[in-house]
Amino acid sequence: MNAPTTISIADYERAKNDWPTPDARYLRSDIPEPPTLPLEDVFSPRWAQWMRIAAEAKAAPPDYVMAAVLACCGSLVGNARWANPWQGWAEPPVLWAAAIGSPSSCKSPALDAVLGPLKAVERSMRAPWETSMADWRQRAEIAKLAETAWKDDVKAALKAGKKAPARPDGCDAGPEPKPLRLSVTDTTVEKLALIVGDQPRGTLLARDELAGWLSAMNRYSGGSDRPFWLESYGGRSYTVERMGRDSVYIGHLTVGVLGGIQPDKLRPLLTGNDDDGLLARLMPIWPNPAPVKRPDAVLDEAFIEDAMRMLLSLQMPIDEHGGLRPWFVPFSDDAKGLLDQFREDVRQWESKAEGLLLSFVGKLPGLAVRISLVLAMMDYASGEAPEPAQISIAHFGRAAHFIESYLLPMARRAYADASVSTKDRSARNLVKLIISQDMRQFSTRDILRMDQKGFSTASELDPLIKILEEADVLRQAPSSSSPQGGRPAKVFLVNPAIHGRKS
Repeated sequence: MNAPTTISIADYERAKNDWPTPDARYLRSDIPEPPTLPLEDVFSPRWAQWMRIAAEAKAAPPDYVMAAVLACCGSLVGNARWANPWQGWAEPPVLWAAAIGSPSSCKSPALDAVLGPLKAVERSMRAPWETSMADWRQRAEIAKLAETAWKDDVKAALKAGKKAPARPDGCDAGPEPKPLRLSVTDTTVEKLALIVGDQPRGTLLARDELAGWLSAMNRYSGGSDRPFWLESYGGRSYTVERMGRDSVYIGHLTVGVLGGIQPDKLRPLLTGNDDDGLLARLMPIWPNPAPVKRPDAVLDEAFIEDAMRMLLSLQMPIDEHGGLRPWFVPFSDDAKGLLDQFREDVRQWESKAEGLLLSFVGKLPGLAVRISLVLAMMDYASGEAPEPAQISIAHFGRAAHFIESYLLPMARRAYADASVSTKDRSARNLVKLIISQDMRQFSTRDILRMDQKGFSTASELDPLIKILEEADVLRQAPSSSSPQGGRPAKVFLVNPAIHGRKS
């Protein structure tokens, strides 16, 4: 490093005690440890036991299995039941979950512990559709012949100057039966709209790798997929316009999301996009790897398949226009009171959050309402409780505890790099550069010559240096003119303490 000499190394070392302690915000890059999953506190005994056994069978943390269970159960309830805290506020049970971890963390096997039974249930329900489809194809062939004969009769009648015969009922084979799609993997918005339009309950997007799904939203169609996905989380009506074909109208667009992602692929997505709320809708699940352990029990896939069928048995009521609509599950009075208290807690958490974490925290009241409904319906699906007529204080209390003790700390872990402002993040990156280059002093010219993203111009660099001066990381050295004269270069000394810390 060819920085102007303003202080010797010996003097620099002797000056250590003259510096105040630097602000740790700009030195910290350690990822917080993951919280402990309160499995037995949140889920019913049968579900908690099943998730632990499934995790052991897949050599994975139970956190990943839990994420898959919540997302899948929420999608199976779908538009059949919505939570309704009070008039004007209703939430679908749609949940989005991202299993974060390295390729060796067994994310995919853990998710497959739930997605495998989901596919098995779909296959078992496909047989009746295949029978109906065979019958429909036969009727369609007969209807086609009847249509041809009727058209010939019309032509003959018109030619003879007679009244054209009415179109017989046999010309109509009826609507084509549509297969049940409990999950999809890789599909376009247009294709998914057709699928959801044919099954008012909704469905689940299950991707082994979510990075491609998130990146594709910006890569194709100028990012036009993002509005579709934002609406699919809220369950609002949506119309997909199709060139040269009929538009697709969906009364309640609901699509759950589940998939894995590696930390290195998540980080640029968190810090490189404008916050439109889409990423903050994902529940980030990033546990430590599971210890090596031989399973103690056999995984009972029949349990979760039976539970899934119970959720699918929930019927949707018919609205005044003859269409299907959600059945709204109200909150009990004491559950409403606990929800009010939880909303006050969220206000406090918001005051201490920044960046993407702030966006995530702001969505926690709605997320808590959704999770409380899913937990109530899971109790019903496992046979441990009747179908709930209302969301009780116990249901919501478990959801609130889950968020406060687990999801919020997990979000702080996942969003560590994205939970600070852009300037603070750039200032932290400048400190990393200083440490990596073992700088004890430098000039602004030295940094600019490196042409680093975020501080490659004086207009970018100067505010960062000011931030780090105020944080006691840097200090401007006394100026001195160069031998050639002219304006002296600005030289900054580095707090010796930062070279003794991990960054």
